[in-house]
Amino acid sequence: MTISRRGLLIGLPLFVAGCQSVPNQKAMYGDRPEEPHPLKQIPIDKIKPELRRQEVAYATTEAAGTVVVDTPARRLYYVLGEGRAMRYGVGVGRNGYALAGTAYIGRKAEWPTWTPTANMLRRDPEKNMKYAGGLPGGINNPLGARAIYLYRGGNDTMFRLHGTNQPWSIGEAMSSGCVRMMNHDVIDLYERVKVGGRVVVMQA
Repeated sequence: MTISRRGLLIGLPLFVAGCQSVPNQKAMYGDRPEEPHPLKQIPIDKIKPELRRQEVAYATTEAAGTVVVDTPARRLYYVLGEGRAMRYGVGVGRNGYALAGTAYIGRKAEWPTWTPTANMLRRDPEKNMKYAGGLPGGINNPLGARAIYLYRGGNDTMFRLHGTNQPWSIGEAMSSGCVRMMNHDVIDLYERVKVGGRVVVMQA
């Protein structure tokens, strides 16, 4: 079968539009020189495809704008509505260090200061005491590029959704209880969520 030049020109926009609907994941995880602390490209080929950010079908009764953390599956969903969600791979807390149930976003911060909690100071004073006064934001800060702070009843739960400078930890259970995301992903989530937004944390 032959295709005329006119037919090719008519079909080309549809072909291009179809290509544009497929996200370029290497671009999504590329260099971010505009950041106060510039981010380098994440070696995405070393991250399992299912742990990379992507829009997926997601059946839920939660309203659009809700964040759902599926701890056992190591996934976080931002509900878009109409049966869709943005899915992110996450790292979660070790057994015994986790939040469960509902909370809301009390505040957000870009390149936040990290201060170890009282529990962290008790568990590992040798490692954490030097940071008791707070570690300013930066590439080596454990909270990464953004932090989203979860509250209940006006009180900080000390549970955060935050970035990490250890992208290889995504999909693992190794944090001190918080949910860690690749820096590029937490920046994307940070831009979507609003203070006061609902968060649901599912445990096994």
